[in-house]
Amino acid sequence: MKPALFLDRDGTIIEDTGYVRRVDDVRLLPGVREALLELSKHYALVLVSNQSGVGRGMFGAAELDAVHARMTELLAPVAFGGVYYCLHAPSDDCACRKPRPGMLHAAAHDLGLDLSRSLMVGDKASDVAAGAAAGCRTALLGLSVDRDPQPRYVAPTWAELCSVLPK
Repeated sequence: MKPALFLDRDGTIIEDTGYVRRVDDVRLLPGVREALLELSKHYALVLVSNQSGVGRGMFGAAELDAVHARMTELLAPVAFGGVYYCLHAPSDDCACRKPRPGMLHAAAHDLGLDLSRSLMVGDKASDVAAGAAAGCRTALLGLSVDRDPQPRYVAPTWAELCSVLPK
């Protein structure tokens, strides 16, 4: 079983402009492509992202697919081993919406991943909580969260985060 680098999307890979639904709004965070190229030598890259805009009727699957395609194009040659989106609204109380670990568990099952050797990287407390609940080490891109669970690694930029994550 191999380790994964589970990645949130908005605010972690691309700028979070609030319910990113237009391809023109897709902008990579500085240094993310280079960091993911390096980290992909050691981890399977798996995208796990809440996209409740679909469940709330703010945009549809076609817009979500177009944003994903644009992000993938900008990240090339970085490739994800798996992509998991929770499309539910928060009121749906599903098991896949972070901070619950459903997407991470599904990916581990589908892709043969070792959660205990994996890392969850995100920009919100819900990302850290999902990773911790799945038994992963956790990393926060940005400022430290002030509630439990605390991430194991914290860095304000991808370059700094890449330098502290285990390889």
